[in-house]
Amino acid sequence: MAHSSSNRPSLDFLHALPKTDLHVHLDGSLRLSTVRELAARHDLGYDFKTDEDVRKVCQVPDDCQSLVDYLLVFDITLKLMQEKDELSRIAYELAADAHQENVRYMEVRYSPLLHTQEGLTYDEIVGAVQEGLDRARRQFGIITGQIICGIRHISVESSLELADLAVRWKGRGVVAFDLAGAEKDFPAKDHIEAFYHVLNNNVNITIHAGEAFGAPSIHQALHYCRAHRIGHGTHLIADPDLMNWVNDHRIPVEICLASNLQTKAIPDYQSHPIRRFMQEGLRVTLNTDNRLVSGTTVTNEFRLAVENYSLSEDEVLGLVMNGFKSAFLPLKEKVLLIEQVLREFATLGASFSGEISRKRRIHL
Repeated sequence: MAHSSSNRPSLDFLHALPKTDLHVHLDGSLRLSTVRELAARHDLGYDFKTDEDVRKVCQVPDDCQSLVDYLLVFDITLKLMQEKDELSRIAYELAADAHQENVRYMEVRYSPLLHTQEGLTYDEIVGAVQEGLDRARRQFGIITGQIICGIRHISVESSLELADLAVRWKGRGVVAFDLAGAEKDFPAKDHIEAFYHVLNNNVNITIHAGEAFGAPSIHQALHYCRAHRIGHGTHLIADPDLMNWVNDHRIPVEICLASNLQTKAIPDYQSHPIRRFMQEGLRVTLNTDNRLVSGTTVTNEFRLAVENYSLSEDEVLGLVMNGFKSAFLPLKEKVLLIEQVLREFATLGASFSGEISRKRRIHL
């Protein structure tokens, strides 16, 4: 069992663990080398000679000013994602990179609305992404799902179109519908028709909420739009009553530590509510958000959690298990995956106290 001298789980151990990534944006998770190569074919106004040149432009610093500043990088990446082969390649590479750090299950989110500049249809876009993810699964065995995003600040009509797209692709790779984009001044409940549509067709819902706006945004996501998971949710801490409701109903919270600091959802790591969420028993999951823009990996997110919140091995295993429990997978498949994960824990010499008996294991 690999441990550092402080008796915290080591980086090697965190890397070796089977993991999930439930909150990762396709357009924020390109490889540095791919940005450099594709940018050479497009007139972006940047001369990327090295990966370091790309990093300087496309990876935001920890002292980034706000979510709005953070989102500026996407003006660059989206220009490189307007053709089918580009989309397939980027989806494949994301899944391949996740596999390299032992991510067993990943849900990739993006908005097809942002990939139509060269005339691709929504269905062509989803099909291209699925082709890349399927290729990665055949090669590496990594299980993936797509999450289609509506955009808060664009239009409710486009959200309804995208909701219909998610319904069409249900069972063919799409596992959920999301609402992303500028949170402040663009309430989720404006898009309620889109959420009714996906819900009435038994499609899962996750919503970005409580990142750039307060707890009322989370309240809307849950009680108007019927979200099954919450993206970020840092401001949940401001409403203890709502936090209890989220906890009682086992609503997973998709935490992304590096990006939460960069978007100023939190002023510093010590201010992050993750420790409180864990103490209360919330179903907390750790995710990357944007591998390129935030300069992170799932292993790095666990490293940040261990270093900043002094997590024990058992707490780390609990977070890993929460990720698998929160996957938008059919229950039978989820149980098989969790049983495999528990076997891998044992191989690593780790045992999770929350999974003592088979009876408790079914408590998903």
